[in-house]
Amino acid sequence: MTDTTNWLDRYQPWRRSAEIGFWIVAFLVNAVCNSLTVLMDVQRSHLDFAPWKPPVWETSSGLVILLLVPAVVLFTRRFPLHRDTWRRHLPWYLPASLVWSLAHVLGMVALRKLAYASQGEHYDFGNWPLELGYEYLKDVREFISTVALIHVYRFLLLRLQGEASLLDEPDVGPPVDPVERPERFLVRKLGREFLVAAEDIEWIQAAGNYANLRVRGRDYPLRSTLAGIEARLDPQRFARVHRSYVINLDQLAMIEPLDTGDARLHLKDGTTLPCSRRYRNGLRERAGSGA
Repeated sequence: MTDTTNWLDRYQPWRRSAEIGFWIVAFLVNAVCNSLTVLMDVQRSHLDFAPWKPPVWETSSGLVILLLVPAVVLFTRRFPLHRDTWRRHLPWYLPASLVWSLAHVLGMVALRKLAYASQGEHYDFGNWPLELGYEYLKDVREFISTVALIHVYRFLLLRLQGEASLLDEPDVGPPVDPVERPERFLVRKLGREFLVAAEDIEWIQAAGNYANLRVRGRDYPLRSTLAGIEARLDPQRFARVHRSYVINLDQLAMIEPLDTGDARLHLKDGTTLPCSRRYRNGLRERAGSGA
């Protein structure tokens, strides 16, 4: 597990670049391979097409799909297909695939018209209703593949870094922790489970449908809203400081006022977090009374 942890820690600073690079490389490889395939088919069938046209067709299609990937990433964050949410979220994917296909076709046709115009020719997409249906049949497979790849990637990351959950109430006997205000959280990581004390949580950050628990320098996603988990934490120990952050007051080292009315929080481990003006005065009073 140590090797996996170290690998994940080394990967995190490069994560965004690696993700962007993956999609760009996938686009380039797909565009080149498809262009070569179409060129071979054109030559084999003895069709009268200029050699530049197949690369234009494939590149225009692939480039628009590449530009649509961030939208799909955001969409899957808003409507993730988890074990407890897929029935509720799955119906949204049909209209999303239609929007994906329409955006793909419109962008692809626009790029092709520009490319053809630069060569003094006119690009004709054909019968729009018929061609839109044909393109959708291809696009929906691309959409499903992209969504599946994103979900698999996120699943693997969660398996590596660990995912937190509240302790379930036992079928027999009283719960180990109070259900309303848990003292410990269960973390599943690479098939193993261990407990994290609530008092060890340094801060909590909202991340879409998750709340990331920061514990000893590592993040453990908990499937909950920030408000939902805040309501179940000890208010004497934890405080909301921003719409996206809750902190453990024991970790607070200094409150640095800013001229905007907000504040910058310095934690004992050197981390800095934002504090909104609406929470600043209350935090100062609580920190002062605690001291």
